[in-house]
Amino acid sequence: MLTELQLENLTEKGRQIRGHIIRMLTASKSGHPGGSLSAVEILTYLYLYKMQVDPQMPKWPERDRFILSKGHAAPVLYAALAEKGFFEVAKLTSLRKFQSILQGHPDMKKTPGVDASTGSLGQGLSIANGMALAGKLDQQDYRVYVLLGDGEIEEGQIWESLMTSVHYRLDNLTAFLDFNHLQIDGCVEDVKSLTNPRERFQAFGWQVLEVDGHNYQEIDQAVTAAEQIKGKPTMIILNTAKGKGCSFMECKVEWHGVAPSCDEAELALKELGLNFDM
Repeated sequence: MLTELQLENLTEKGRQIRGHIIRMLTASKSGHPGGSLSAVEILTYLYLYKMQVDPQMPKWPERDRFILSKGHAAPVLYAALAEKGFFEVAKLTSLRKFQSILQGHPDMKKTPGVDASTGSLGQGLSIANGMALAGKLDQQDYRVYVLLGDGEIEEGQIWESLMTSVHYRLDNLTAFLDFNHLQIDGCVEDVKSLTNPRERFQAFGWQVLEVDGHNYQEIDQAVTAAEQIKGKPTMIILNTAKGKGCSFMECKVEWHGVAPSCDEAELALKELGLNFDM
């Protein structure tokens, strides 16, 4: 269980990361705020508490790995990497600009700390499987984490990958589902039903846990429990709100891929108790 001090630190870091997301999207005038904001807590927890990574050695062979399968949420990944020290926070507002190290989707050849280039949806779990299997074959004890979007898992490759994870007994793999119920075309249930995702994952042989995706204590308990499970991978369903932390964006599909204006950014940052300094 997280101590009170650890919880306070993660909460403050999460607030700063939300501010970074708003500022960088406003500066770039493009990007995806909704799904970036819904994933703040899990990325904050992983990079600033749980994962064994070293900003001075981004390719350290024994590091834990993270794959952002829902690659359009790159702003939250970049903000977490900057807060961890992989590059200067000042670089965040170069998002999507020409020759920037921060492309619209994660690029492992450009951005320190990015373990996999993603953006074409449905591929991240396959990549995670390969990394986890390599760890097993090399007798390394690193862990692999992958974040999936609920719209993304409508793609068939995800379900083939789910079978593969179980077939190879990848208990060093933990997947997270950002279950915010919205995708670019509207409500996930209206586009392609995802009723009872817990039962669906269990039917494929996964250990499944479900938590409030904005609660650090619940996330920590689930990730810790996943480390104890042997012989099968773990899926942690994160119940989240798209656009979390910004009142006029929360649970609004319109904010899937629209950057805030300067006035909207100022309002969002004010709600977060932060200054509008680009």
